[in-house]
Amino acid sequence: MKAILLGAGALVVSTALTAVPAVSQDAGFVGISMPTQSSARWISDGQSMVEQFEAAGYRTDLQYAEDDIPNQLAQIENMIVRGVDALVIASIDGTTLTSALEDAAANGIKVIAYDRLIRGSEHVDYYATFDNFQVGVQQGQSLIDGLDLANNEGPFNLEVFGGSPDDNNAYFFYDGAMSVLQPLIDDGTFVIRSGQTGMDTVGTLRWDGSVAQARMDNLLSAHYTEDRVDAVLSPYDGLSIGIISSLRGVGYGSDDMPMPIVSGQDAEVPSVKAIVAGDQYSTIFKDTRELARVTVGMVAALLGGGEPEINDTETYDNGVKVVPSYLLYPVLVTADNWEQVLVGSGYYTADQIVD
Repeated sequence: MKAILLGAGALVVSTALTAVPAVSQDAGFVGISMPTQSSARWISDGQSMVEQFEAAGYRTDLQYAEDDIPNQLAQIENMIVRGVDALVIASIDGTTLTSALEDAAANGIKVIAYDRLIRGSEHVDYYATFDNFQVGVQQGQSLIDGLDLANNEGPFNLEVFGGSPDDNNAYFFYDGAMSVLQPLIDDGTFVIRSGQTGMDTVGTLRWDGSVAQARMDNLLSAHYTEDRVDAVLSPYDGLSIGIISSLRGVGYGSDDMPMPIVSGQDAEVPSVKAIVAGDQYSTIFKDTRELARVTVGMVAALLGGGEPEINDTETYDNGVKVVPSYLLYPVLVTADNWEQVLVGSGYYTADQIVD
């Protein structure tokens, strides 16, 4: 038994990944802390990890904090009290877990940051995620492709949305997208009529689609009574759906006012349906089954006295240390390839997308 010390406070899949090693039953106890069930993506992440950990002989405790930071902290501390051997944490706010991770370290518990980097703590052993800068590059490039800039000079009106400022990934998405869009803004191909750029201005707290919809409403009424929006950079499908609702509210999506090119991320069913319908142009597929597989492999190696497989030791500095990471490659999804990528991989069935 551990002494419990609590403080005061890629293409579609990575073929290089090795299979999770077979282990005996009751190989260990793993606490899995997810941010919310309001996004289908996180439900899929949790289910994939439980299935794969239990198939490898581990007991699991999966908890969702519903985007409530004190709730996530309490859940993690309870997992520590219950004697988990490892924690897998997708943080709500990557800067708020320092005390809990000190407790974990004091009890010899290994910590894997899952998809969202945990900042400000030396007690983060590894990080499993996707190439988040590349996600942004793909989102930005999809706007260029959707507008067919190779054959159309513009100028085109663009508005930019960012993810949640308390999520480290949001900055990678934004920076990746702007790495391809900024030169076209500078040369006048893209015009941001609102003038709003930068994560401090365009960030969307907690990735809230209703907040994105309200902001799009304001942008349209303030800057687009005479002009049309041609493209919207959206970093996440939940925001995209809110943005599209706002656009539809003023007449976009008709023959007279075609829908702008709108990006997204996570390949959530409503957005894939919107892509098939022509309302959303693209999303980014991040295969949560593969991310779970990487994570299970990391835990199995750590608890078995081995070294987890990593492929990045430079990118993710959490302010205290560079966290060794495994980055999976994201896949751009459009109307041209959704069936091949999403149905062909077994992630969805065709009936889930096309009624």
